[in-house]
Amino acid sequence: MPRILVIEDDSGTAREIAAELAGHGHDVTIAADGATGLERATREEFDAITLDRMLPGIDGLEVVRILRERRIATPVLMISALSDVDERIAGLRAGGDDYLIKPFAPNEMAMRVEVLIRRHHDRADTMLLRAGDIELDLVRRTVHVAGEAVRLLHMEFRLLEFLMRNRGEVVSRRIIFEQVWGYYFDPGANLINVHIARLRKKLDRPGAPSAIQTVKGEGYRLDAG
Repeated sequence: MPRILVIEDDSGTAREIAAELAGHGHDVTIAADGATGLERATREEFDAITLDRMLPGIDGLEVVRILRERRIATPVLMISALSDVDERIAGLRAGGDDYLIKPFAPNEMAMRVEVLIRRHHDRADTMLLRAGDIELDLVRRTVHVAGEAVRLLHMEFRLLEFLMRNRGEVVSRRIIFEQVWGYYFDPGANLINVHIARLRKKLDRPGAPSAIQTVKGEGYRLDAG
């Protein structure tokens, strides 16, 4: 039975989330504030976490940042009444895996949790990805290029993982946006351009062709090796 940690300070919302998840066969634990949730998420094993963005004391952004700093990779669904695009980006950039806006349909919330659990387990099936001289370790959350450690931010790591899993294939900006950032494609957003540029700067070596190729009008392709 999958274990889910619900970090939510509103008791009514917490009960609603817990009841829906329990109805889907999950074992649910509730934490009413960020500090308690962080302590339990650090000390215990959970298959997923639902995390309210606005919490007393330690807020949701800080909770997920600390978890990622501690190398805790439990998938996190952030839930918030803040619907602004910048807020969603901030939540995902901090280390959240998906972002759900209040008010929400309980069955959609449960579906998103189950997708995160399945995706996390699928990733765990392949712990070490290699493409040319690039090596990505999903357990240690590390990246090495030609044996040299490269430090990536959380979303840079996720983007590289996605490209490596689809090595040699052209992936569109739309697919990248939806699979890596977890919400629908915004044609006006430059998130992908910025992150691709950062990855190239960190991964490429002087005089060598870039591992990440731009396919004009189609998207990107990882061609390493």
